[in-house]
Amino acid sequence: MSFGTYARKARDPALPFRRRVSAFRSCVQLYRPLGFQATLSFVESRAGRFQRDEAALLRALDLVEASRAAWHAELQAYATRRREAKERGRRSPRAEEANPNIQVRWYWYGAPREAALHALRLWRRRHSPGPAPAADPVLLEISECVSECLDLGGVLTDARRDRLRARVNEIERHPHPTGLLRVVRHLEVASGLR
Repeated sequence: MSFGTYARKARDPALPFRRRVSAFRSCVQLYRPLGFQATLSFVESRAGRFQRDEAALLRALDLVEASRAAWHAELQAYATRRREAKERGRRSPRAEEANPNIQVRWYWYGAPREAALHALRLWRRRHSPGPAPAADPVLLEISECVSECLDLGGVLTDARRDRLRARVNEIERHPHPTGLLRVVRHLEVASGLR
């Protein structure tokens, strides 16, 4: 089903509340700019306990719909820019041009920095230092960047920022690149690079 269909079900007071919460979670499954769990957690931190409270569920749905609508506006603007560039003969987008179609480059529209910091806090809780990061230099570097960014309130030192940029190619070859690239995106947004 589509996002709109699930959103209508989440708003429908005639449905049992559990089905409405399930429909909302399906909306988040379709639009998860921070990742599924991080998006749910961020929305709950903003809207309240949507699993138990109808008003919080409606606030949560409004937040997700507003962010998604802003993302759609960005998609439309990108499509317009690409169409104009193609008319001028530039068939391929430039590497530095942000493409909102690529999921790993998504961020929360409306409160990008706050959402990115929230997602980084969750990531750090799940990936607290232990034996696994030390065995993987890429994961260790990401963990250090996340800790520095959170400890400094969303700031990365220039040296750390340069090392992170240098690691992006390695991250793309990592066994689990999507999750790590999403963390890099959160770091970029939280520290004001994007």
